[in-house]
Amino acid sequence: MLAKIVMEVVSPERLVLREEVDSLVAPGSNGYLGILPGHAPLVTGLAPGVLEYKIEGKENKLAISGGFMEVYENKATILADTAERKEEIDLQRAKRAKERAEKRLRERPEGLDVQRAELALRKALARIKAAE
Repeated sequence: MLAKIVMEVVSPERLVLREEVDSLVAPGSNGYLGILPGHAPLVTGLAPGVLEYKIEGKENKLAISGGFMEVYENKATILADTAERKEEIDLQRAKRAKERAEKRLRERPEGLDVQRAELALRKALARIKAAE
């Protein structure tokens, strides 16, 4: 039997997912991180992006908007600011949010909080990628 990793994804509202997975790839604050069974202990910040994981070779995705991840003894715990499964994402709404963020960044109205607009764009892009 191949080794697995227990992956838990928790948001402030709920336990989003608890599965035994073959591997996962998480959007770390300094780039994507691949986690396999037997990974060394790790605590890292997460950026908005797509959390990808495999179960029996089948690829699955979740959109997350940041948070933290701890890996310890073949368990990965993701404490996400928000996390959404593919079937929970309203793709049209995410596309509209992307367009609004791009427009704000392109037009740069006075008083624009650029970091907030860029974060909104990253979140929308993650939701779109996870849903498609």
